[in-house]
Amino acid sequence: MLTDHWPLMALRVRSPRLELRLPSEEELAEVADVAARGVTSPGARTTPMPWTELPPAERARHVIQLHWSRLGRWTPQDWALNLVAFHEGRPIGIQDVRAVDFGVRREIVSGSWLGLDHHGKGLGTEMRIAMLYLAFAELGTVSATSLSFADNHASATVSRKLGYRPDGITRDVLHGEVVESLRFRLSREDWTAQDHPPVTVTGLKGGEELFGIEAVSEATARS
Repeated sequence: MLTDHWPLMALRVRSPRLELRLPSEEELAEVADVAARGVTSPGARTTPMPWTELPPAERARHVIQLHWSRLGRWTPQDWALNLVAFHEGRPIGIQDVRAVDFGVRREIVSGSWLGLDHHGKGLGTEMRIAMLYLAFAELGTVSATSLSFADNHASATVSRKLGYRPDGITRDVLHGEVVESLRFRLSREDWTAQDHPPVTVTGLKGGEELFGIEAVSEATARS
């Protein structure tokens, strides 16, 4: 079975309305179709890699190629997990979580996108909450970081609502111009001090080494 060789195919992160997991090939095509129908409003900026501005067919292809390339380049020292978010059984977007030298640093960075049809329903916030539970409660993360353009108020609002604190800025180049992003950081202490909606994680056992860690005990993860 595929899970014998790649146990993360069995990983499931479930929140009240969502399930986050790796997709089948057919589901990957479906979430690519979601991207093709639109991810951002016209003129909105979400990332220094402006894939959301590509024509629909190229947006869809980007989603597929990025998913494959991240799995293909995966090592325990440098990994990126693209979890497709399912709502009512259908893909609606992607929540990713990435790390370098996680076994030593225990720090992750995340990003996400949601199909335009699903904006404004709190699903983006719920995706982030589910991912943070996986990171802190199951993987033993110490801190989580997130970036958003200074004028991307929706993303910054989600970060602040979930307890992230300002952590400086980064400067990137987009369309030949310098753009600034706000950096936010959520510490383990701030995460554990909050009340969280119920999230469950299954299928992680046996996949810990792919993240560069040993199995994390429940007491250690939640302390």
